[in-house]
Amino acid sequence: MHSYVLRANALLTFAVTILALMCAMATLSDNFNSPSPASQVQVLNIYRFQKKRDGNEEVSLTLNISANLQSLFTWNTKQVFVFLAAEYETPKNALNQISLWDGIIPSKEDAKFWIQTTNKYNFVDQGSNLQNKDFNLTLHWHVMPKTGKMFADKISMTGFRFPETYR
Repeated sequence: MHSYVLRANALLTFAVTILALMCAMATLSDNFNSPSPASQVQVLNIYRFQKKRDGNEEVSLTLNISANLQSLFTWNTKQVFVFLAAEYETPKNALNQISLWDGIIPSKEDAKFWIQTTNKYNFVDQGSNLQNKDFNLTLHWHVMPKTGKMFADKISMTGFRFPETYR
């Protein structure tokens, strides 16, 4: 007969094979989910728009952020990392992105939210490029699953403009 070591090895190999097969099936089942998140962002006030001594421009905003990201959650979702970025172009760069706010959503119940906030991180542009310039606000999210690959997407909102003069 086989020894106890060989029997334990066979049992462990079988268990790991079943676990790998279950993880693969879990990952594949997420491919059938077609999320439809919704978001709306309003700029309530640009209460600081100034040129600093070093020549850079600084902006402070008051924002209303509302989102329904519940469709991103499946049984395989651990959490969702979400952040709001201001995006604009300058003569030097075709795309500038500045993170204004972020958060971690741990559950489906928390994925429908409305907050009024100021930008959490400094909004500083290197140079004098923002006066009377259009910009977009984009809500990005990264879905972190329990097993499988991470998924990321975004919603862009257009129609925002910086003031013509400093405040």
